[in-house]
Amino acid sequence: MIDGERTGGGYRPGYEVVAEQVLELIARLGLRPGDRMPTENDLARQLGTSRTVVREAVKILSALGRVRAQRGRGLYVADDQGMLGSGRWASFFLPTDLDHVYMLFEFRRTQEMATSRLAAGRATPAEVQAIEKAAAVCRQGFDTGRDDLFNEGDDAFHTSIAVASHNVFLQVAVREARRLQAQSNLIGLRGSVGGHAAKAIEEHETICQAIRAGDAEAAAAAAATHIDNTLDDYRREIQQRIFSAADRQPSTAAAREAVPGEGSRTTSIGAGTPSPPSAGVGG
Repeated sequence: MIDGERTGGGYRPGYEVVAEQVLELIARLGLRPGDRMPTENDLARQLGTSRTVVREAVKILSALGRVRAQRGRGLYVADDQGMLGSGRWASFFLPTDLDHVYMLFEFRRTQEMATSRLAAGRATPAEVQAIEKAAAVCRQGFDTGRDDLFNEGDDAFHTSIAVASHNVFLQVAVREARRLQAQSNLIGLRGSVGGHAAKAIEEHETICQAIRAGDAEAAAAAAATHIDNTLDDYRREIQQRIFSAADRQPSTAAAREAVPGEGSRTTSIGAGTPSPPSAGVGG
């Protein structure tokens, strides 16, 4: 029975492990939004856990907008209406699949460059002020060691830049991409204010300065650097933790295969590897 999972990165409650497994099951069965899922009893039997743990996992997935529970009717794959979450996107993205997470970073890099470039030429004084205020909140969170404040400021910073781009499609795209990233942060991924956070604060200021100065290309370049550095830090942490876990195994071959760019690509963060840092690293 799945009561929890202890890795080098700390303890993961059983319901987080099961939530990840339910998403993998949805993808494996090819279920689409609106399709009926196995019952809680069936899920418990298939996943080798209790119905209580499954129920807690369903609560998480319902909060994420991935599963819909209907009283008296059962469980359904949620029909998410978000631009990027609708249709195949909702069932495609696996929050604990490293390939998906890295592709999401690539997508966000394109978005952030575009919104920063446009914001530099379109932001009103009030919008510039909102961007600066969000950056200040993020810095305050870092200075005080408060993850919640740091993440609040980080989210507001990127959202404010998207608003200042005056492009509604980019605004929705940025919001949805960050929502998908937040799913990875909620299901089994843990972190704290640190790592790339200090550098992220400086990078936010560089982006702010370029937007304030109306320098579109400098703003886009700063945004690209910001996302690239966040991803580099993420990769280093993943590799470090994978090899740390491999040290306790007979062979490190599997660990090498799990690092993107070194042999085969990985399939899941939760597959015997500790969890990477959350959005607390900035970006």
